[in-house]
Amino acid sequence: MVAVTDQAAGWQDRRQQIAELYTALRDGVFRYLVTLGLDAAKAQDITQEAFLRLHSTLRDGAAIEDPKSWVYRVAHNMAVDALGRGQRESAFPEAIAETVAVLEKNAEQKLIEKQWLEGFRNAMRHLSPNQRLCLELRAQGMRYREIAEILQVRTSTVGQFLRRGVSQLRKWDQWRS
Repeated sequence: MVAVTDQAAGWQDRRQQIAELYTALRDGVFRYLVTLGLDAAKAQDITQEAFLRLHSTLRDGAAIEDPKSWVYRVAHNMAVDALGRGQRESAFPEAIAETVAVLEKNAEQKLIEKQWLEGFRNAMRHLSPNQRLCLELRAQGMRYREIAEILQVRTSTVGQFLRRGVSQLRKWDQWRS
């Protein structure tokens, strides 16, 4: 009887950890999926499904060393599958653009922001898909090692993608100034 209680208490702790992880990561996973080209509804579905799979996997007794990377990897794989069945929505989805925009601006500020955003979108379109993905994941605070696990590439490759992406964005920023 004591062993059952100990198992129940351990499971309660894991459930709490999963809930905390969900709260901490769901927005980042969602934004990452939108960056991949999913529409908002599909990105939300896949985000929830990735965390449900984490819950099921842990419930089944599997040990997951880095749950954050695991969730991103599962979400990434599900998104690739979903995108394989359909077309990408756009190279730089509107959902990301909306998160960049700031509300309550005067007409001049709105025009400047619109022009900047159009230039930024254009610059992002010229990045390779891996450069865009690495930049998005790095912007969410992920380490090179975590990004490498998600994209299934070497850590040094992540560094190359980031350097090239940042270099191209800097060229765009210098050109527009």
